[in-house]
Amino acid sequence: MSQSTTGARRRLLPSSPPVRHALAAALALVVVVLVCENISPFRHAQLAAVAYYAIAAAGLTVLTGLNGQISLGHGALMAVGAYATALLLRDGTLPFGIAMLAAAALTALVGAVVGAAAARLQGPYLAGATLALAVGVPGLAVHFDDVLGGEQGLGVNTPRPARWFDDAMFFLTGSDLGHQKFLAYVAWGTLLLVLYLLANLVTSRYGRTWRAVRDDEVAAALAGIHLGRARVLAFVVSAACAGLAGSVLALVVRLTAPSGFTLVLSLSLLTAVVVGGLGSLTGAVLGSALLVFLPPAVTDLGTEFGLTAVRAAQLAPLIYGIVLVAVMLTAPSGVAGLGRRVWNRVRNGKDDG
Repeated sequence: MSQSTTGARRRLLPSSPPVRHALAAALALVVVVLVCENISPFRHAQLAAVAYYAIAAAGLTVLTGLNGQISLGHGALMAVGAYATALLLRDGTLPFGIAMLAAAALTALVGAVVGAAAARLQGPYLAGATLALAVGVPGLAVHFDDVLGGEQGLGVNTPRPARWFDDAMFFLTGSDLGHQKFLAYVAWGTLLLVLYLLANLVTSRYGRTWRAVRDDEVAAALAGIHLGRARVLAFVVSAACAGLAGSVLALVVRLTAPSGFTLVLSLSLLTAVVVGGLGSLTGAVLGSALLVFLPPAVTDLGTEFGLTAVRAAQLAPLIYGIVLVAVMLTAPSGVAGLGRRVWNRVRNGKDDG
């Protein structure tokens, strides 16, 4: 019975991975619209934050989870995308979508240079090289303050929705498209597109090559895989995602400043990838959601127990660290892996019954 049930389920799903991923993306888009139409503008801003963290974390998942390279410099790559977007939109004549693509392409180019330089490095040596990137890049904004605005940063022109998009959303939802809601749609539309492309890439020949390099370099080299080329390609894909995430961040926050791209941002992205589930795109989204929603939840809980707002806010990093340790001890495969195990146990229990 269990085998026939499993076979029936498999027959219901399309056999082609791109079609399956497109179906999943379409369902996720419906959920996003339903959620965005029923929450406040403050929640729209939080959802947009989850989206740009998840775009960067998904790219880092390709680099760290699939290819085994550790990067502590993705916050700096986000800064490249954010500053490129701010400069391209300064005159207000370029469409913001073109600016986002240009920012991702520029960051991919930076990633190609860094990836080529770091292709021979591994483990702590690669982490140290990318750490230098995280420390050095924000300083460029201060050094070239005439162009990049120094410590104050650059303001970003607010993108406006196209008239046809505004009319279409009013026709579908019956409500006006506010500014925060529009940015949430832009952020999540970008995230779903990135996840769709990465999911197809992961299941392709390139994904299998990256996993082979991660699991056994000697065997991969003997099989004819060019190790350096595979590592540089993974770094380029990951950097493009980070640049796109920085571009979305600039549009949502409407400001790019060095203080927003410190080493803490890079460590937070790496933490989100580990907590969510190393190597899982779903885990990257879950880890990013924890990154955004856990600190305010802890702060609210602390104030309810009588702490001052400052003390409650100081409690958030401690709780986040405890959650990180707890996840590593109880679920080494992250939140996504834990959810997958629970789902398999429930499904097998139903099949046995």
